[in-house]
Amino acid sequence: MIDLSGKTILVTGGSRGIGAVTVKVLAKAGANVVLHYGRSQAEAEKVAQEAGGCHLVQADLSKPGAALELWRESLAWRGQIDVLVNNGGIAPYASVEDDYNEWNRVWNETLQVNLIALADLCREAIRHFRTRGGGILINVASRAAFRGDNPDLMHYAASKGGVVALTKSIARGFGKEGILAYGIAPGWVETEMAADYIRLHAADIARDIPIGTVAPPEDIAHTIAFLAAGLAPHMTGATLDINGASYVR
Repeated sequence: MIDLSGKTILVTGGSRGIGAVTVKVLAKAGANVVLHYGRSQAEAEKVAQEAGGCHLVQADLSKPGAALELWRESLAWRGQIDVLVNNGGIAPYASVEDDYNEWNRVWNETLQVNLIALADLCREAIRHFRTRGGGILINVASRAAFRGDNPDLMHYAASKGGVVALTKSIARGFGKEGILAYGIAPGWVETEMAADYIRLHAADIARDIPIGTVAPPEDIAHTIAFLAAGLAPHMTGATLDINGASYVR
């Protein structure tokens, strides 16, 4: 059993999907969890209740600078953050056939949420961890960072590729200060965001996954809990694939 007693952990995008399950797993392991949400206050409150209590912080990460206020509010709760889990993300569609203004809007919003806000939070975490002799960063990327994605999700793949490169750079640059950085690259996961696509393309998806099934969010949550416990410091810089062997590096 992973023991996270005494650790304060900030989870972005914690009201739904992977984030919601992660919040519950971390809380069950004893962590004090800060649950960030964007617009889903009712869902966030439900997750917090099911987790046995969390500190809720709202922030719209599509707004430049919002990540800084999110960090400040989260840090003020307990006066420390030991682990940052950057899980929040979006995946809107954009086609090369779209009007340029729409194409540009989707690319900018996706990069802002998935990469720039994440990097802002990493910056704040690094500065905080330096005052405490170290800390742990866990960034949720995607299989798409390595194998790419469909043409209407190129921006999503590009943003997640940036997350992987950022995570490696942090691990290399700040490991000597006790700061550990890990990435996680899920494939298809049973979440609300992916439910409609999975339902419509279930047979094709199953054929693409040697293990035969889409990953439950618990697979990702348990991996995050293991990393948050600090049990594998020499794994820093690695990105862990959770995709049922649908993409093997």
